[in-house]
Amino acid sequence: MDASHAPHSCPHHQHQRGWSPGGPRRRWLEPFLLVLLAGGSTHGYSLLGQLNELGVSPDEVDVGQLYRTLRELELAGLVRSRWEMPDAGAPRREYEIADEGLSVLHDWAFVMQERARLVSEFLAQYERLGLATEEVGPAQGAVGATFHP
Repeated sequence: MDASHAPHSCPHHQHQRGWSPGGPRRRWLEPFLLVLLAGGSTHGYSLLGQLNELGVSPDEVDVGQLYRTLRELELAGLVRSRWEMPDAGAPRREYEIADEGLSVLHDWAFVMQERARLVSEFLAQYERLGLATEEVGPAQGAVGATFHP
């Protein structure tokens, strides 16, 4: 293995450059939840709206998956939560990033930078083939129904 593909030293993840462990859920929800919570504490439905605005899922983010992920992040010590009792309305759980979560967020930033580099390399190769068009999207009847990056 050459140096450009050697595992980097993340204290929280052992992975090849540009790739992360954990499967589809962790692929997007974890880093986006951490980066959103780094901007300030908030409640679950606010996070849900922000995730949907960012388009992190081809459909809307599943509410149950969001709360399961938040709970897993909390159990891992990356996120903290507390109940807020508003003057009007129902109590709601507020989430905030923990110090350990900030550390993992820095690891995710490294991973995302490497992913961006890899996507740029892919697109450059694609354009050199002369196949690039102004709008890149799945071809009719192509892999669109089965391809989920």
